[in-house]
Amino acid sequence: MSYTHSIGTRSYHFEDLRALLGRASPLRSGDQLAGVGAQDSQERLAAQMCLAELPLSRFLNEAIVPYEIDEVTRLIVDRHDASAFARVSHLTVGDFRNWLLGDAADGPTLKALAPGLTPEMVAAVSKLCRVQDLVLIARKCTVVTRFRGTLGERGRLATRLQPNHPTDDLSGIAASMLDGLLLGSGDAVIGINPATDNVVQVVRLLHKLDEVISRYKIPTQSCVLTHVTNTLQAMERRAPVDLVFQSIGGTQATNTSFGIDLALLGHARQAAIELKRGGLFKSGERGSNVMYFETGQGSALSAGANHGCDQQTIEARAYAVARAFDPLLVNTVVGFIGPEYLYNGKQIIRAGLEDHFCGKLLGVPMGCDVCYTNHAEADSDDMDALLTLLCAAGCNFIMGVPGADDIMLNYQSTSFHDALAMRHIMGLRASPEFEAWLQMMEVFEPGSDSRLVNHFPPSFIGALRQLELE
Repeated sequence: MSYTHSIGTRSYHFEDLRALLGRASPLRSGDQLAGVGAQDSQERLAAQMCLAELPLSRFLNEAIVPYEIDEVTRLIVDRHDASAFARVSHLTVGDFRNWLLGDAADGPTLKALAPGLTPEMVAAVSKLCRVQDLVLIARKCTVVTRFRGTLGERGRLATRLQPNHPTDDLSGIAASMLDGLLLGSGDAVIGINPATDNVVQVVRLLHKLDEVISRYKIPTQSCVLTHVTNTLQAMERRAPVDLVFQSIGGTQATNTSFGIDLALLGHARQAAIELKRGGLFKSGERGSNVMYFETGQGSALSAGANHGCDQQTIEARAYAVARAFDPLLVNTVVGFIGPEYLYNGKQIIRAGLEDHFCGKLLGVPMGCDVCYTNHAEADSDDMDALLTLLCAAGCNFIMGVPGADDIMLNYQSTSFHDALAMRHIMGLRASPEFEAWLQMMEVFEPGSDSRLVNHFPPSFIGALRQLELE
């Protein structure tokens, strides 16, 4: 179905819903590279006005990637909850934005609505939102998950402690890990990107992470961010796997380029659940959110798998994939893919807020790697702006990298100190179980909300002296 909108005496024609969404997207280099973005600001405005008048129900009848050739589309369509959607089924995209900004759209209401929303719906409404709107609406959404700790509660900001090393040197990894723990990072996960991606090395790293977590009873979880098939082999070798990691995309072809499909993800999730490594909570339930997914705008285009769609809409579809596997953590590595897709700080800031907004509306526990590559037109001031806006929006977790400089992946992210700063500025706290552990270990002052002690904590220093990873 085609769409037309006029501004003054000039009419703009959009051949289908896919084209309309692409032209309505805020400016970004990836859409220009793909030839799907607006030619100028006036065409973008016409597309946004046309999109605002579009009924939400249209997205249930017009697929941007054909159902017959794409299992992600089939997942979205087949799992759509019509009864949940009924609350907003009469609205246009513009009316939906207005409703989301109103008081009727509170946290419990949005949680109940999430199964009724498709990624294309939330991507469409994000294109009509100001930055302020993206923050305000996302802040209403709370998505809580559990493994050994409780993540995503209102007023909490967790961190992934990322102790990467260019040669996977265990003493170097240990130094970064302990640095992060002493600064209150690591409640989301202690996650290593291995420099050598083979099963023997994965197993070795998993055992060493588990040794630290178990010895000091840290209420967190470990993850080696290797391919899901490597993690399955590590399980077969009885390695202590807490979380299964995988990069995912919003089309079947993107996931094929990653060497995965939905069935493989389901198999890995079930295998991890059966290990029963999650903590027991007061409710008597064991933490069972065992998946960790990473995404990023532009991955589909870089794989030649975007089907002529804009990168932000395809990114939102990746969150539908994530949602189907009940993950503990999902984060957009927003600036990592490079300036070909998000050219400068302005585009990275907008994309990070869009990703968080779309994920939260779909009921996904969203975090963000607030980051940029060294050849992008961005700097640490841009990242400070995005970080502050995301924390205002209720982001579940961010990265904790020594000095904000990942020496293995060669990109700039957020530091342990950045998390401390945000917790103080925003009145945020670590996850409840991890916060109690930090106080017990005398890293945080007793009864404080992330205030560091003014001396080296004796109990923790004693533990460090005993810690020998090699």
